[in-house]
Amino acid sequence: MIDINVTEPPFALLDDAGRERIRAGLDLAYYARDEVILEAGQAGEFVFVIHKGEVAELDMNESSTGGRIGHYTSGDLFGAISVINGQSRYRFVAEQETLCYLMPRALFLSLCEQSEDFSDYFHQRLVSKTRLLAERRSDGGVTLAGFMLAKVHECMRPPLLVDPSISIRQAVLTLKEKGADSLLVDTPEGPGMLTKTDLLDALVMQERGGGDALEGIAGLALVSVNRDQYLFEALIEMTRHKVARVVVYHEGALEGVVELTDVLSYFSSRSYVVSLQVEQADSLAELNEASQRTPELIDALMAQGIRMRFAMGMLSALNGRIIGKAWQFSMPAPQRDRVCLVVLGSEGRGEQILKTDQDNALILPDDLEWPDLAADSRRFTEVLMDLGYPRCPGNIMVSNPQWTGTLEQWRGRIRRWVAELDGNSLMSLAILVDVAGVAGDMALVDRLRDVLIEETRGNALLLTHLARAVLRFSTPLTLFGSLKKPAHGIDIKKGGIFPIVHGVRTMALDAGLRETSTHDRLSALARLGRLDAEVAEDLGEALSLFSELRLKAQLRCQRDDLLASDNVVVQSLNSLERDLLREALHLVKEFKGSLSHRYHLEYA
Repeated sequence: MIDINVTEPPFALLDDAGRERIRAGLDLAYYARDEVILEAGQAGEFVFVIHKGEVAELDMNESSTGGRIGHYTSGDLFGAISVINGQSRYRFVAEQETLCYLMPRALFLSLCEQSEDFSDYFHQRLVSKTRLLAERRSDGGVTLAGFMLAKVHECMRPPLLVDPSISIRQAVLTLKEKGADSLLVDTPEGPGMLTKTDLLDALVMQERGGGDALEGIAGLALVSVNRDQYLFEALIEMTRHKVARVVVYHEGALEGVVELTDVLSYFSSRSYVVSLQVEQADSLAELNEASQRTPELIDALMAQGIRMRFAMGMLSALNGRIIGKAWQFSMPAPQRDRVCLVVLGSEGRGEQILKTDQDNALILPDDLEWPDLAADSRRFTEVLMDLGYPRCPGNIMVSNPQWTGTLEQWRGRIRRWVAELDGNSLMSLAILVDVAGVAGDMALVDRLRDVLIEETRGNALLLTHLARAVLRFSTPLTLFGSLKKPAHGIDIKKGGIFPIVHGVRTMALDAGLRETSTHDRLSALARLGRLDAEVAEDLGEALSLFSELRLKAQLRCQRDDLLASDNVVVQSLNSLERDLLREALHLVKEFKGSLSHRYHLEYA
């Protein structure tokens, strides 16, 4: 019986009996250097798994000798599509002496019939294969199925809806009888939320009587989710909007309420109490203690197979709350509530996992008097440093007066950047496009976004200069389409993340979008018809893959006490990761080509 590793996809998708059939049914074949293993147009009789050596995939339509479009090494699989389609579209040639395991056509097709997951693997796009990568990370505890796939309706309470005419006393009795912490008041403007704290405030602070009606007490600014959303997304919304409950809708109808305590109970791992610990912090010391636990949360999210997009959303919301509460604790009233503290760049997009350099700014109302603004801003930068957020090397922080100003001052800066179109101006503009508010008057960040759209919309010259940056870094693929493999690794931020993020950012600015995250921008561009929906989805998955590989590289540097690096060593990846990385980088290359055509970069 041949000894082959069946713990990696696609073989890991089979049951024990299927894997035994593979071990018993394979042959081993030797191919000399430059020998054709599978010819274009040849009937697919085998699926090949490389035991040792290297194989090139050639498109014979490109030239007489063929254009190289793929490269396979030890552990890689090829030829499955040739078996499925009946013949090979491409030529496969041994680039050095090669040993391959041969899986007969009949065995392969039989396994496909017996296992839908195994069969689907060979028909999937990047968006599906990356989910396999997330599943393989799960190592117990709250599993992928129990965590990432848990839906809102699995953890919601039925809505406790009452008429606004009932008395405060009746409302308190209803809460006691139902064992609930909140109820919904059916108002003409829509349902309003009323908690035990609201009722106590009405009785004590507002001096209302127990017989007074509920009308006018309930809060109407509710955060809502859909019953079929992931429960994890509900937790993100609670963290982002600083609320302890959300209302649940289904097809426009009110269906329930999800409480934070219920969500934290559902996610029984201690790591998820970090969100609650941040919310309960009453001082900078307590906030710092909670902030130090975020690496624990990162480890748990990664180990339990949470998809990178959700992990980034959770950590971004949590970091936003930490920074926002630090602002509340360290800045004087009433100034802190009249201005808007914003985060920029990757923090503004919600795409940071590890704590990195500070990227923040301040928007001021025109009539604000704050004589100690400079000193207080410098102190806030120091507070964030104490919480683990290093200074920004580019000095993009509230302690820099150039990143603090009124709306009119910001308008003046934007106009200057648009007029100058030099490297620094374009970089500043790109950073500002990703602005998101974290504390203070959030209406100010909305107005700044309006100014940004007004001053840049329809400026074709600006868009061309801005988009040109996607060509700054080469895609780490060889001339023949295989992965580059330098010993020090490939820079995944420059080669993969930046072209997607910046290209999508440019298209978002072109379309006047208000979304800040790259994933949300991709969805919006697809809805507007500016990007094919399938391409948008695949680019989102590629970004998540790159972010995950980058995070693993950074965590490895932390463990080995090395300087942080964005380099991913291709040789250290398993066959599935290499396959996904190669496919994702080809998507990046095609996206850069489409941007070049759209914004005429070849002439810029």
